[in-house]
Amino acid sequence: MLQDHASADARALLGPRYGIHVDRALGVSMADMKLVARRVGRDHRLAADLWATGVYEARVLAGLVDDPSAVTIEQMDAWCADFDSWALCDTVCFTLFDRAPGAWTRLEPWAADDAEFVRRAAFALLWSLALHDAGAPDESFVAALGLVEEHAGDERPLVGKSISMSLRAVGRRNGDLKLAVLTTAERLVDSDSIPARRVGRTPLRDVR
Repeated sequence: MLQDHASADARALLGPRYGIHVDRALGVSMADMKLVARRVGRDHRLAADLWATGVYEARVLAGLVDDPSAVTIEQMDAWCADFDSWALCDTVCFTLFDRAPGAWTRLEPWAADDAEFVRRAAFALLWSLALHDAGAPDESFVAALGLVEEHAGDERPLVGKSISMSLRAVGRRNGDLKLAVLTTAERLVDSDSIPARRVGRTPLRDVR
C-alpha cells in the first residue's frame, strides 16, 4: 500500500529536513500518503494496526484514516508518548487529535510533561484547535494562555516554536483573543527568560 510509493531519495531527506528516524521510514511523500488515505477511508482498527508498525509513514497514515470520534484519551496519550519527530507530532495533532472528543483535556497534562515531543504536542494541539475548532469559546483559549506563559521558558527550540505558533493562531481568531494574546506576548518579551522573549516576539509582530 505505502511501499508502492516509496523513494530512496525521499527517504534520505527525511532526517535532515524533518528530524525523522530514517531507519523507521520508507520515503513516501505526504501527497502520496494522502492519496492512499483517500482510497482507504476511515478505519479505526486499521489505524491501530498501522500505528503498531512503528514506521513513520504508517503512523502518518494512521492519523489520516483514523475516526476521530473513536479516539479515546488513552489512545491519545499512548500515541503522544510515541512521537519521535516534530513532523509526526504536528501531523497527528492537525489531522486527528484536534477533532477527537478529548482534545481539550490533553493540553494541561501534555504541557506539564517534560518529554520534548509530548510538550510540543500540547501546543501543536492548541495551535490546531485555534485553527479548526470554530465553536470553541474564547474562555477555553484564554485559559490555555496560562499554559503558554508557564512553559514559554522551555529552552528547546522545537517546543518554543510550537508555543509561539499556538499563541499566534489564538490571536488571529477574533479581536478579543487578539488583545489577550498581545497582552500575554508583551509580558513574555519583557521577561528575564531568553526563550520566553523569543516566543513572544512572533505574535507581537504577526498578530498586531
